[in-house]
Amino acid sequence: MSTADPEELRRELEAARAKLAEARKMASLGQLLAALVHEISTPIGSLRSNNEVERRSLDALRKLVGNSAEAASIVETMTDLAAVDKIACERLAAVVRGARDFSSAARGDLGTAQVNDLIENALKVAEWTYRNRITVERDYGELPAIECYPGPLGQAFLNLLVNAGQAIEGQGTVTVRTLAEGGYIHVSVSDTGRGIQPEDRLKIFTSGFSTKPSGEGAGLGLSITQDIVVELHGGAIDFESQPGAGTTFHVRVPTERGRKHGD
Repeated sequence: MSTADPEELRRELEAARAKLAEARKMASLGQLLAALVHEISTPIGSLRSNNEVERRSLDALRKLVGNSAEAASIVETMTDLAAVDKIACERLAAVVRGARDFSSAARGDLGTAQVNDLIENALKVAEWTYRNRITVERDYGELPAIECYPGPLGQAFLNLLVNAGQAIEGQGTVTVRTLAEGGYIHVSVSDTGRGIQPEDRLKIFTSGFSTKPSGEGAGLGLSITQDIVVELHGGAIDFESQPGAGTTFHVRVPTERGRKHGD
């Protein structure tokens, strides 16, 4: 009778604890986002309302300045700034809507969802980390609604999107494509980042493995993503990568519950 290696058991226990901690963190993400949405919705609403009043006031002021070129120039400058503020407010409002939708689905209950909507909501959250250095390209196909766990599946897409942005140093592009493919929804997330080294490919989905510098992640994102896609949804996840030329992750999720990838 063989005896299990204590060191191996210790590593497995640590990995299990790490996954449990990550699962708890994912469960609390919805609560955190809901709280943030609540806190910032009111000031954003106030900004949008004030901006509308400012733009109407400037339109009225333009008619009162008469022939004063200096006054007209000031009004035009203020009008341009107000227009920029309007765009900024609309963008903030869109992020809040995405965060609200994401948090409402984060409980992990079984439901029906449109994968394109899950990705779009995840993108609105991920783009907080992209700032102005990442260009996002979308190529969404026409997809049927599927029965799934919207919260965890949205988290899986968010993990892939955040990883894609982190793989890019400086300016770059993240491309998201979706299509219906033989009873599955096929989602691909591509980046123009550093790629995955050959020696790391077999370890990429291993819990605790990370190519990020120490302190920049616990190496659980792809492990959790694989569990969500494969174990929870009966799907599949794989990738293709070229060092220095970027990586593409492919996720395939069944359109019907109970169907396993490969059936």
